[in-house]
Amino acid sequence: MTDRARYDETRTNECAFEVLASCAYVENKVMEFAVSGMIEIVVLAMVAGFLALRLYSVLGKRTGHEQPLAPVEDHAAAAPAPAFASPARPTIAASDSVFEDGAATGVRAVVATEPSFDVGRFMEGSKAAYRMILDAYWRGEAGALEGLTSKEVRTAFAGSIAERSTAGHVLDNRLVTIEKATIVAARVEDRVAHLTVRFDADIAAVTRDAEGTVIAGSLTDAVPTVDVWTFTRTLRSDDPNWILTGTDESA
Repeated sequence: MTDRARYDETRTNECAFEVLASCAYVENKVMEFAVSGMIEIVVLAMVAGFLALRLYSVLGKRTGHEQPLAPVEDHAAAAPAPAFASPARPTIAASDSVFEDGAATGVRAVVATEPSFDVGRFMEGSKAAYRMILDAYWRGEAGALEGLTSKEVRTAFAGSIAERSTAGHVLDNRLVTIEKATIVAARVEDRVAHLTVRFDADIAAVTRDAEGTVIAGSLTDAVPTVDVWTFTRTLRSDDPNWILTGTDESA
């Protein structure tokens, strides 16, 4: 074999070795990349698993501070209608300051006929009427008695006012206080209620002549006075007013 031939052979072997070495290098790099990729996949899978566990630990457990879920309304079931309580009948207890025992039956008859009747309100109204009627009578204003008294009572008051005026007398009376007001009798006849009230009052009474001179009484000394008045009203009517239908003065 010539030197040229040996050189070519040697060179061929060197080239083959280099190719094999390059292939081995490439193969090693591929294996390294494959192993590295697998490791990265495993690491990522572990991280994902860790995050999933943390997420579950936060969202999958109840801490006791959650807002309770609102119950689902059943719209198919009809809501119950509101109950309307019937008005309770007023309780009446006998009391010396309201009515006497003998008037209890009559007062209950009034309530039975008109359940909205209020004894306390009636008593307050009767005391106000007592004051207004006396003031009108003392001033000599018979017209002011319209709507407060019956025609018969108004006629009687007007007659007394006229007599007083003819005599030239002027009443300078003053209602100091109403000590007590009590229903002493009560009855209902054909829906017409009659309640008789006894007024215990202190009145300062003075009578003056035409010149203003005091001819009777004293404004400094109140006189205990007892008046028994009867008030009447048709129950269950549109007119809520009680009118004075009878008067009586006790000694």
